[in-house]
Amino acid sequence: MALASSVPVSRRFDRVSLRRLLAGSSLLCLTAPALAQQAGPNPPPPPVDTSQPAQLPEVTVTASRRDLLGTASTASEGVVDDQEIQLTPAYRPGQVLETVPGLTATVHSGEGKANQYLMRGYNLDHGTDLETYVDGMPINQPTHAHGQGYTDLNFMMPELANQISYTKGPYYANVGDFGAVGSARIDYRDTIENQATVGVGTLGYERVFTAGSQPVGAGQFLGAAEFQHYDGPFVVPDDERKENLVLRYSEGGQAEGFSITGMFYHNDWTNTTDIPLRAITDGAVPNRFGSLDPSDGGNALRASLSGNYHGELGPGQLAASAFYIYNQLDLFNDFTHFLVDPMHGDQEDQFETRNVVGGGASYTLPATVAGLDNEFLLGTSIRYDTLNVGRLPSQGQVALTPLQTASDPASFSNNDDVNLFAGALYLQTTTHWMPTVRTVLGLREDYQYGTDHDLLAALHETAGYTNGGTRAQSLPQPKGSVIYAPRPDLEFYLSGGEGFHSADLRGVNQDRYAALGLPGTSLLARQWGEEIGVRANVRKDLALTFAVYNLWQQSETIIDPDVGMDSAGPPSERYGFEVNATYQIRQWLELYGSFSGNHARFTRPFDDGTGHVGEYITDAPAMAGSLALYLHDLGPWSGGLAYRYLGDYPLSSGPCMNAAAVHDFPGVATSCANAPTTPGQVNGKGYGQLNLDVHYAIAPTWRASFGIYNLLNTHAAAAEFWYVDRLQSEIAAYPQGRADVHQHPLEPLMARIGLTMLF
Repeated sequence: MALASSVPVSRRFDRVSLRRLLAGSSLLCLTAPALAQQAGPNPPPPPVDTSQPAQLPEVTVTASRRDLLGTASTASEGVVDDQEIQLTPAYRPGQVLETVPGLTATVHSGEGKANQYLMRGYNLDHGTDLETYVDGMPINQPTHAHGQGYTDLNFMMPELANQISYTKGPYYANVGDFGAVGSARIDYRDTIENQATVGVGTLGYERVFTAGSQPVGAGQFLGAAEFQHYDGPFVVPDDERKENLVLRYSEGGQAEGFSITGMFYHNDWTNTTDIPLRAITDGAVPNRFGSLDPSDGGNALRASLSGNYHGELGPGQLAASAFYIYNQLDLFNDFTHFLVDPMHGDQEDQFETRNVVGGGASYTLPATVAGLDNEFLLGTSIRYDTLNVGRLPSQGQVALTPLQTASDPASFSNNDDVNLFAGALYLQTTTHWMPTVRTVLGLREDYQYGTDHDLLAALHETAGYTNGGTRAQSLPQPKGSVIYAPRPDLEFYLSGGEGFHSADLRGVNQDRYAALGLPGTSLLARQWGEEIGVRANVRKDLALTFAVYNLWQQSETIIDPDVGMDSAGPPSERYGFEVNATYQIRQWLELYGSFSGNHARFTRPFDDGTGHVGEYITDAPAMAGSLALYLHDLGPWSGGLAYRYLGDYPLSSGPCMNAAAVHDFPGVATSCANAPTTPGQVNGKGYGQLNLDVHYAIAPTWRASFGIYNLLNTHAAAAEFWYVDRLQSEIAAYPQGRADVHQHPLEPLMARIGLTMLF
């Protein structure tokens, strides 16, 4: 344990240096327009008459999310355009992804932590099985301190996002690790109106945002800076302090161009972790917004430099990208309270420092072969992560000494130096066999290699395992779709394919999951699925998509609250359906709706650690839906009204079973009758939430915005979990703890206003 005490708990960035850097960068954003004016004139826009609504032409569906007939390979892919991104009511950056049909982004802790994502009957945790890119950079982080595939989008400025391309299912050759359930690629814009925004709101919300772009040389320079503070409704305020900067230079257009982007982000916050319901009823906390450990919190730092290029190369089109990313994170969480350590509590510092380099390239070549029109896509990607990652017991964000943690299980302390390499090569062919039939056939090969140097190997070997070791695996993945288009406004799809998600290298090296029925944890866990779908423009103002899908996983990712992270679980299978509709009511008014129903189960009974056994997959929603109304360019008015719905979901894997109760509560339970757990199946309750954003152009250079979120003041849990913990008052009475429902509340009714000046 001597090594554990040598690792600092907090790796906080020098706040003075940070503020100086951001202050200077913000000044650069404000002065860039003036500097750029010297390089080339930028005449002011003509005055806008906002007194009367504009005369509008005949209504026709034109948004890019609906213009995929003739190009899509399934009914489950799409593109969300800039207008819908900017008009969708969102009170945190990750909710921009809720424009993807059927995807929910919520939280179960502080604002600076990555969102929790749910889609297609999956609890995607913090990003497992949701491949996410921002401006060509992969956001998922493998072998992470808190969750495999951790996807933190708090650095993203929604104003800079101008398009989201999404897919669902393992049917796309250019989608790799974490993408078998879904993927989202967020593109950043090259230009933006010169602006400065000040926003304030209830629950301690304050935000300053400034951005601008101007011609520089042959291209465009864009700068943006953001400063935000937010407390939330909690007894112990989140006190989130976020600082964000983007600098970008781009040249060219749709046919050929490039961009170079630098980003810097820093955030400090306090966590109000999900709490057991009995803590409220017993008076341990005053209400559902209370905290059992006010010292929980976190800090994150991210810096990146990336470049993207696209252009003609011979008869085809070349696209290439390269990136460097630096991530630093400390999460202080106390999930189980006094279950493990009755003296100091169970707070843990989950820490990591990560460097990532990589890139990718693809070449698209149209060609006629044997009289048939084809389009060939050849691509490759590489990524190399070097990181120090671990988990150490703490109290009040101060590391505990080896003497203080002498009675803790060996698995409660980790400190690892990890190197990960991931490479992929893929080929896809689109062939038009006749005017009404085309196929999309692909083959992808992924290879991953990882080494782990376990800095606490001596401690772990006393428990019969080590995190250390080397693993490598390659995985070929065939994919294909057949598309039948009997009419230009109607297409049918039949798709099938294989994908994967990688596993945490530490767990792979431990190779200790035989009890789950697996021969060992695979580094690359296979997933395969099938889908039947239809896409139709019913009429020029109404578009529909419908899909029925099935997806099987070799290893479901499960959440282990004892160590505050997820791990590899048993196989699972899902099937369900999804329907989406877009109705362009008027040229200035659009209605969009989405609904999905899902059936998710393990393929064999699973003991969830609370004395319960069954095939239910915890936190996997049975239903999800959304309904949005977009108003734009109606004179000075624009805005969005959005209702999102998350259905009920299981919290336990099944009812209590006597053998499991004895196993999970040794020395205490002889059956379910005297085990500290509920006898029957435990379920979580879904909710609906209504959000509103209104924008008004006061004058050509002034705009106002007003947002009301949780407009109906719905009292619900943003996230619920079922696991074993122990309160300080229960140390003597419950030596093995108690199983309970743990909740993190949905924010109550809140309002925000903003004032923007264009310059």
